Amino acid sequence: MADIVNMPKLGFDMAEGVLVRWVVLEDEEVQKGQVLAEIETDKATVEVESTYAGVVRRHLVEEGAIVPVSTPIAVIGKADEQINFDQLVAEPVEQRTAEVGDAVSRDHIEQPESIQVPEGDDGAAFPSGVRASPLARRMAEELGIDLRNVNGSGPGGRIVKADLEAFQAAPQVSLTPEVIDYPSLSLEVPEDHLIPLSKLRVAIGKRMVQSKQEFPQFFVTHEYDVDDLMEFRSQVNAVLPEDEKTSVNDYIVKGVARTLREFPNLNAKLNEDFGSVVQFGHINIGVAVAVENGLLTVVCRDADLKSIRQISKEIRSMANRAREGKVKVEDIEGSTFSVSNLGMFEVEEFIAIINPPEAAILAVGSVNRVPVVKEDQVVPGWRMKTTISVDHRVSDGAEAAQFLQALARYLEEPLRLVI
Repeated sequence: MADIVNMPKLGFDMAEGVLVRWVVLEDEEVQKGQVLAEIETDKATVEVESTYAGVVRRHLVEEGAIVPVSTPIAVIGKADEQINFDQLVAEPVEQRTAEVGDAVSRDHIEQPESIQVPEGDDGAAFPSGVRASPLARRMAEELGIDLRNVNGSGPGGRIVKADLEAFQAAPQVSLTPEVIDYPSLSLEVPEDHLIPLSKLRVAIGKRMVQSKQEFPQFFVTHEYDVDDLMEFRSQVNAVLPEDEKTSVNDYIVKGVARTLREFPNLNAKLNEDFGSVVQFGHINIGVAVAVENGLLTVVCRDADLKSIRQISKEIRSMANRAREGKVKVEDIEGSTFSVSNLGMFEVEEFIAIINPPEAAILAVGSVNRVPVVKEDQVVPGWRMKTTISVDHRVSDGAEAAQFLQALARYLEEPLRLVI
């Protein structure tokens, strides 16, 4: 019997997604667990795996279409199976409507236009290897835009609708193979430009507004002596291959995870009834990763049970997928506590906004070589500051301060991280 693949819900607040690309074409075989399509959500472009094995008998939506969650997108069956597609797709509509309810308001869903895609056209048939979604190609034709002049932000540099909108809004420089027309210097003030926000930036904005409005947050800062940590890391990296060398953040993630085992009230969330707190059994550390147009949080699961080398490898792999637009669902969902590190940007200290529904987040500054006093002598030393933001409905200042003190045992005595 044929099976229907529905648009998955890739996050608790997802209402719709854009089907960016079919990885498995019609009449091709697919295995259970194989990547079937790429879906763009508010957070990222996610590779969606097939939950069935068989032959992809029909794609029910086109590339570039905006699709509400739980909507059928493909039919998988046997190669020689007789399928009444209309009956198969229509049968569960009432059930899906009841499940989704009012979660997806038709008023705010942009209905995709019908896009005619030439047979065999996968979006790569442009000069110089230019790739573009069907919707982007149609827009480019209507607006008279040469896609070779547009930078793509989709997977593999693929050009999507948002790229064309940004290209239109930006001041243009005329380029030809023979002549470059540079804009002349002028004392005139340039016009205001309307730059559309990416779906990721809109999602970040909504979540941060929710966090600041609904979460009464307080902040506690602590400075750490990381002389021994820097020396320990140097010794570890000396015996590791170049592509496996550890970062300071890897040790912080490990130390935070171990410390959270002692402070379960910070590895928690406030229950929806506001009368209880859910203390998570697993310690899944979310790590903020800078990507184009915003931030994504990738999740290192059970970080307290993993070695620093495992943590380093997992975070590096997930961060690379996030920057390439190839994250998996499990990469970005399920964090119980987050770490945001701006140390690589020479930021001494800062305050991070809690990532709902978590109870706390740790902001990490840079490791600096500064004058310090030891045994009445001023000597150089490595120092690092962190600031924890905590939901005051769940915890208070004393517990947050004790957490930072306990974290010092791991960051200032790094051997504790490996025993």
